[in-house]
Amino acid sequence: MKTQGGFLITRIKQVGGRVFERILSEKNIDAFNGPQGRILYVLWQKNGIPISELSRETGLAMTTLTSMLDRMEAANLIYRDRGDKDRRKILIFLTEEAKGLEQEYNAVTEEISSIYYKGFADEEIEQLENYLRRILKNVEEVL
Repeated sequence: MKTQGGFLITRIKQVGGRVFERILSEKNIDAFNGPQGRILYVLWQKNGIPISELSRETGLAMTTLTSMLDRMEAANLIYRDRGDKDRRKILIFLTEEAKGLEQEYNAVTEEISSIYYKGFADEEIEQLENYLRRILKNVEEVL
């Protein structure tokens, strides 16, 4: 049996990223781009986390993440701070400006979700996402 799951996931990521960027442009949202949106999304869920955890949660390599955080800090979206408990650990926090962007981000993700799941029944969406979680778990176990 010839499988194409990996290829299809990669293509969906590529094309979906372009669609996401187009939606941002159409909504005149220029405070962040798609990859920065992933970082913001994680920080909206867990603000004040170490870079290593942010890397793990976003799936971005440390080198990529560090340069993106530099740009986001320059754009006043995040700031770095040392925690009170372990002064060696640098934590990443959202600025008030970034906290105010969550509704805009949610509107974009709702629009892209409606594109992704057009014609799907709720049960199909749940089943697909369960399969994707299993695939993700499988590949994470290899790391």
